[in-house]
Amino acid sequence: MTAVAPPATSDTLRACLWMIGAIVCFSSMAVGGRAVSLDLDTFEIMMYRSMIGLVLVVVVSSVAGTRNQITRRSLGLHTVRNISHFIGQNLWFYAIAVIPLAQVFALEFTSPLWVIALSPLVLGERLTRARAISALIGFVGILIVTRPSPETFHIGLVAAALAAIGFAGSAVFTRKLTRTETITCILFYLTLMQAVFGLICAGYDGDIQWPSSANWPWIVLIACAGLVAHFCLTTALRLAPATVVMPIDFARLPVIAIIGVLFYAEAIDPFVFLGAIVIFGANYYNIWTETRRVTKV
Repeated sequence: MTAVAPPATSDTLRACLWMIGAIVCFSSMAVGGRAVSLDLDTFEIMMYRSMIGLVLVVVVSSVAGTRNQITRRSLGLHTVRNISHFIGQNLWFYAIAVIPLAQVFALEFTSPLWVIALSPLVLGERLTRARAISALIGFVGILIVTRPSPETFHIGLVAAALAAIGFAGSAVFTRKLTRTETITCILFYLTLMQAVFGLICAGYDGDIQWPSSANWPWIVLIACAGLVAHFCLTTALRLAPATVVMPIDFARLPVIAIIGVLFYAEAIDPFVFLGAIVIFGANYYNIWTETRRVTKV
């Protein structure tokens, strides 16, 4: 048996720095989303965010010379992927406006576990024993975070949990798209289709709210942070294994909890952190077993 050598220390450090950038961007999106939620509904937020994102993708791809990578050969798959992401993102924006930010982030961390459940159906991947155990442990973590009962129930918890499923569907279909399409192509249809979806859903009643001058900086922040966050995450995964990178992502929870305490007077719920630790353990166990399996020949 031969194991793959660990990444160089410099690459690991660079990956950690990229993940810090991702954490800052994801947290900024949550703050921006809550700031504009008082005036704009989730469909309007998605519409304006995606329109700005589309301009950014077109400009950057033009400068980088990658616009010719945008093809129409997988439009059906792009559509399914972006419907899943659009639903998940709208539910996420709704959740961050009505429940503590730490709860939203804790439930969002279950997304990789839903990927485990969806991959056999969409990608034809085998559901191994380790993956099944991870999913079950993660479900226990969900129960700890939400503590379902008439006294603790809130529709925002349901929205956050469903958002994680939407993000998982998006991730699974993105993985399938990467077999034939480039990141430029995927990001182009991501922003284009979700701008259209947002326009249709926001304008079905004939009333689309125009952002105030105070909201425009938040809208731009949401649009830029979303694209940069995923770029940082992808770059980090290229530099270091998932076992190094993904645990750093869980630092988002204490960061957003501190933001919630300082800016929104949200109480720190120990059950949220306990559930998040269980969810983290489930994710890390799955990543650890997968990497041990693929690094042995």
